[in-house]
Amino acid sequence: MRELAEVRLTAWVHGHVQGVGFRWWTRARALELGLTGFAANKPDGRVQVVAQGPRESCQRLLDLLQSGETPGRVDNVASDFTEPRDSLQGFTER
Repeated sequence: MRELAEVRLTAWVHGHVQGVGFRWWTRARALELGLTGFAANKPDGRVQVVAQGPRESCQRLLDLLQSGETPGRVDNVASDFTEPRDSLQGFTER
């Protein structure tokens, strides 16, 4: 099976990641990588990151989320790659 050129990354970021500029930081990194999508606070304290674009760029964003160099404190990132779905415009904070 050939690698998908375009993918959708869905990442659930656990830790102290709300109220610390994490979504803004994620948006800035995603835009630098040319990705579309969003970063959203969830009621349980996690941040959901959805990004679409080239697989290499999505993997780079995932690496950055796990790098230990984000605002706040990331304890764990659960992620998966799927086929891109509905087209997303820009990268927003929700």
